[in-house]
Amino acid sequence: MKYLHIRNARLLDPQQGLDDVLDLYVAEGQIRAIGQKPAGGTIEETLDAQGQWLLPGLVDLSTYLNEPGYLQKGSIQTETRAAASAGFSHVCAQPLTKPVADSPAVIQLIQEKAATAGYARVLPLGALTQGLDGDQLANMVSLRNAGCRALSNARQPVKDSYVLRRLMEYAATYDILLFLSADDRALSASGVMHEGPTATRLGLAGIPETAETIALAQLLLLIEQTGVRAHISQISCARSLEMLADARARGLRVTADVALANLVFTAREVSGFDSRFHVQPPLRGEKDRQALLTAVNRGELAICSNHQPHEISAKKAPFADAAAGMSMYDCFMPLLLELVRKGELHLPAAISALCHQPAAVLGLEHGLVQGHRFSATLIDPQAVGGKILSRGSNLPLDHSELAGRVEATFVDGRMVYRRQPG
Repeated sequence: MKYLHIRNARLLDPQQGLDDVLDLYVAEGQIRAIGQKPAGGTIEETLDAQGQWLLPGLVDLSTYLNEPGYLQKGSIQTETRAAASAGFSHVCAQPLTKPVADSPAVIQLIQEKAATAGYARVLPLGALTQGLDGDQLANMVSLRNAGCRALSNARQPVKDSYVLRRLMEYAATYDILLFLSADDRALSASGVMHEGPTATRLGLAGIPETAETIALAQLLLLIEQTGVRAHISQISCARSLEMLADARARGLRVTADVALANLVFTAREVSGFDSRFHVQPPLRGEKDRQALLTAVNRGELAICSNHQPHEISAKKAPFADAAAGMSMYDCFMPLLLELVRKGELHLPAAISALCHQPAAVLGLEHGLVQGHRFSATLIDPQAVGGKILSRGSNLPLDHSELAGRVEATFVDGRMVYRRQPG
C-alpha cells in the first residue's frame, strides 16, 4: 500500500477533540493512521506542513456556480477551483441556472461538468418549484433520485402560504430536506439595503428586519405543522436567532446558516453607494452582527459563503440597480481568520460551523477520523496573498494584506488544489 504522508501539521477537528501536531497517513482515499505510520506499505509522497493547520474540508451550504447559462459570471470549472482554493471540499450549488436546475437532465449535466472539472465536489440543490417561479411544485422525488441532497428556491419567492404548505407536505412525505429563505417580499421587494440610518442618509429604500422575521415565523409554523426537515438559509438578524432557538426547544427539525459577509460587514459599508455591498440578505447593524457571531460561537449556526460572482458591468450600475451578491471564495479564508484573530470568532466554533454542522445537515460522513474518506484542507494561517481564481470581479475588498491562505485541498484522498508558488 502506498501512502500520502502529511507531517508536522496541526490537526484541528473539534468534533474529535483533536488539536495536536501529528502526522497523518492516507491511502486509497482513506485516513489510514494518525500519529504512527501503519505497518507495511511505502510512502509515495510526503508533504511537510510545519506551521500549517490541517482540518476537515469546508462544506459550503450555498454557492452560485452560474452554469449552465451565465458563463459571463463564472463556470463550474472556474468557481469550483476557486472554492477548492478557499478550502471547500464540498459545495451546494443553488439552482439559479439557465435552464433552471428543476429536472434530472440539468442535475446530471451539472454533475458531469463538476466531475470533469475535478475540483470541489458539487452537491446540486434542485429547484423547489418549476422554473423557480414559486407556483408549481418541481418533481422533488426525481430530483432527489438524480442526486440532489436538498431542494431550494434560491431566494426566489414562493407564491403564497398555500403553495408553501403543499411544498412542505410533499417533502415531508418523502423525507426530502428543504433549504428555505426567510424573506417577505411584500416588505422587502423595493429595498436594496438594511432599513436604518445609513439607508435614510443615502436615500436608499430599506429592507426592515421584519421582512425576515415575519417570513421566518410563517416558515416555522408550517414546519411545525408538516414535520418537514428544513434548513433556513442566510439568517441576518438577532431576532431570528431567538425564534430559531424557541423552535428547536419545541422539537422542530430545523437548522440554519449565516453568510460570512453578515459576520464581517455591516450596513455602514454601503456609505458612498459602494455596490460591492449590495447583497441579499442585506448587511444589518452592529448589534445583529454581534448576535450572529455569538450564535456561531455557541454552535447554533453554520457558516456559508453565499458566493455570487458577477461580471464588472453587473456591479457598475447605480447601487439600487446593481446585481446583488459578493464573490467570496478568493477572500473567504483571510476574512474568516481575521475574525478569529480579533477574538470575535472562536477557532473551534468556526471549524464546526464550516465543517461538521454543514456535513450533518447534508448527511455527510466528515472528519479527521481513521477509516474516514480523506476530505481536508491545509491552511497556512500566517501566509499573505494569493491569486484570484473566481471569474467574479465583485470581491468585497483587497485581501492581499490579510493573513490566511489555503495551501492544499483534498477530496476523497485526491489533492484537488495545491497553491502554486508566486
